[in-house]
Amino acid sequence: MKMGRWSSKLVVNIGVVVLCWVVGTSAKAVVSTYNVVSLGGKGDGKTESSKGFLAAWDKACSSTNPAVVYVPPGRFLLKNVVFTGQCKNRAITFRIAGTLLAPSDYTILTNSPNWISFQYVNGVTISGGILDGQGTSLWKCKNSPSTNCPTGATTLGISNSKNVKVLGVTSLNSQMFHIVINGCNNVKLQGVKVMAPGNSPNTDGIHVQLSTGVTILNTKIGTGDDCVSIGPGTANLWMENLACGPGHGISIGSLGKDAKEAGVQNVTLRTATFRGTQNGVRIKSWGRQSSGFARKIVFQQVTMVDVENPIVIDQKYCPRNEGCPGKVSGVRVSDVTYQDIRGTSATEVAVKFDCSAANPCNGIRLQDVKLSYNKKKKNNKDGIINTSAQASCSNAKGSASGIIQPSSCL
Repeated sequence: MKMGRWSSKLVVNIGVVVLCWVVGTSAKAVVSTYNVVSLGGKGDGKTESSKGFLAAWDKACSSTNPAVVYVPPGRFLLKNVVFTGQCKNRAITFRIAGTLLAPSDYTILTNSPNWISFQYVNGVTISGGILDGQGTSLWKCKNSPSTNCPTGATTLGISNSKNVKVLGVTSLNSQMFHIVINGCNNVKLQGVKVMAPGNSPNTDGIHVQLSTGVTILNTKIGTGDDCVSIGPGTANLWMENLACGPGHGISIGSLGKDAKEAGVQNVTLRTATFRGTQNGVRIKSWGRQSSGFARKIVFQQVTMVDVENPIVIDQKYCPRNEGCPGKVSGVRVSDVTYQDIRGTSATEVAVKFDCSAANPCNGIRLQDVKLSYNKKKKNNKDGIINTSAQASCSNAKGSASGIIQPSSCL
């Protein structure tokens, strides 16, 4: 085959750079790049730059060619911004080389569930950069006796979208949740970092709900709530190579808050380390009637380092004892596998299955679980003795194989 002659052409307009590579007379790849600074944004950390970002998005979304929204180095102050589809192309990259700053005054985002939101998009990649939610002042309010604190805004919300990638993004100090995936299909998060203090309230790292085909890879999360929380309607979720701590672990739930609720199924966690967290791998449901369920769950190749509750199913969740005392959970938990779980528990009960009396947990499988509790305990009669880890089961049925420590109570 005769090869055409390679040439390059560069066209520069205000706020847009079009790069065309030509083979002979046929254009092969055309990418339009829209710089938020060229369209009004300022990276001085003081000037509110939402208009420049939205102008760049509008141009990228209206382009029939693949497009890039480029955020150069700098600190860009943004109020809440919503990037909405449907777009004319399915290859938009939001490339961030700088830092995006939420307002330090949390009251500015009081009426916004999300600080940065992508809605109804298809084929969007969010790449690089730092998203700084500046949530310190709101946490201080929530940790005080005050009852007038707003809920706070999620840093990055992706909803009703498909074929989305979040690559190499760092989320700092979110007011509330860091990243929420809601009502989506085929979302990949890779190389994400989430950082907030262990005492920052309600700052879940990644929350997934009503979504199918979400993948979370090579991600490090340290926060004040769940590292990953998995809500109703989640299916085919794959998590691999995760580091969690500080935080409350990885939680399926809470489920069963509503009487009619979609279930959770086909969730896999492979290769993870929990360090100093409140929980390791947890399934929790409200202690009241619900049509919800959790099934076909796999936790494998997990290392626990001084985790308070390494393995736990809690079906008596009832915060503030509101709406559920004396009731039993209707959520059905079944087909859950714990395989190659090793490490240390910070409490004596390393494995706890506290399941529903009305709907006992079924198909619980322990395979090669080795958890130790080495803390010394004082006893007036015996002096200082070593205590071993314990397992506790209530309304749970299943099997155990391989090395099991503590001894199985199934």
